[in-house]
Amino acid sequence: MENGMILKDLKSAPRLLMEVELRPVQGDRFQPTGFPDLGAAVYISPKGKRMLLVESAQSIANRLEQTCLEGGRGPGIIKELEGLPYILVELNVKLDTNEIKTKTSSLVEAHRINSPFIIYDEEFRKHFIDKAGYSKGKPLNWEMIGKAFFFYDPNSLLHGAFMSNLEDGRIKVPRAITGFIEAEDVQEVASGGAKIDFLDPTGKIRIQGIGKDVYGNVLYHRMEYTAKRITAYFNIDLALLDGYGLEPEAKELLVALGLYKIRRFLASGLRLRTACDLIKNGDIKVTAPNSFQIPSEKELLEVIQANIKACKDKNLFADPPVTVLDKEAEVGDKKGSTTSEEGATIED
Repeated sequence: MENGMILKDLKSAPRLLMEVELRPVQGDRFQPTGFPDLGAAVYISPKGKRMLLVESAQSIANRLEQTCLEGGRGPGIIKELEGLPYILVELNVKLDTNEIKTKTSSLVEAHRINSPFIIYDEEFRKHFIDKAGYSKGKPLNWEMIGKAFFFYDPNSLLHGAFMSNLEDGRIKVPRAITGFIEAEDVQEVASGGAKIDFLDPTGKIRIQGIGKDVYGNVLYHRMEYTAKRITAYFNIDLALLDGYGLEPEAKELLVALGLYKIRRFLASGLRLRTACDLIKNGDIKVTAPNSFQIPSEKELLEVIQANIKACKDKNLFADPPVTVLDKEAEVGDKKGSTTSEEGATIED
């Protein structure tokens, strides 16, 4: 696909809105996401239809991120996207007299670059503040901030970051890509089951020394749903990306990357839960601007790889693209917290 075609077809559009109909892989029932002290989110639409939130924006954000993680979990990125910047943290965790070596990254950490493992690294913190033109108590320069995020981790611009750990905590980058799944005309399907203890159905046997019983038989209830229609919605905020004043190659890279993640999610990421396995019922369609056609996954990858090279040639990326930080940490008391050698608080 010719470089620049995506932006040409989206010229002057403030949003890219998409939707796709879904259905259960087998049967009619599915299990929606649940919320603490609330359960499933059932509501009535303005048109009087009984609706259900199948998957929240927060959950879809996590699932879109996972589509490009090495092995589906990270901390690295898939080989097809090599050259795309991110921050890798090599951790030495002290546990009593043992040391555990592990890794994390801005691709998997909560609020990405704001992770204490990253932003409390004094050298990185200084470089990021300088590149973002950030100064406590002074107006924010959003173009410099956007370019700083893009320089170290473009995914942070797509998925958002609240830099509460940086100076006076004023930098809050909203998600540029959002998604959710809704179902309409829903009906409950109540069922249940039992965990059977063949040794002691009464649950009176206790484990010697720790006073724990083995539970016995446990009955439980289960609530699933049917729906006339299930729809996944996606939104890429093009106006938000425009506000960062990025180079055309940078903006096209972000838009293509967002579309690539959506394509990969719909192709292989729709088993949301054990009892919520969905499949596309037709292809994804654009509702605004309706003249835009979403390229295939293969075409999008070609656009991404071409723009990775173009952004590298323009020095828009960190060099090398993967910024590696070495960190020491300790496992502290459950009731308190401990600090890294730089003074970063590591919460329990």
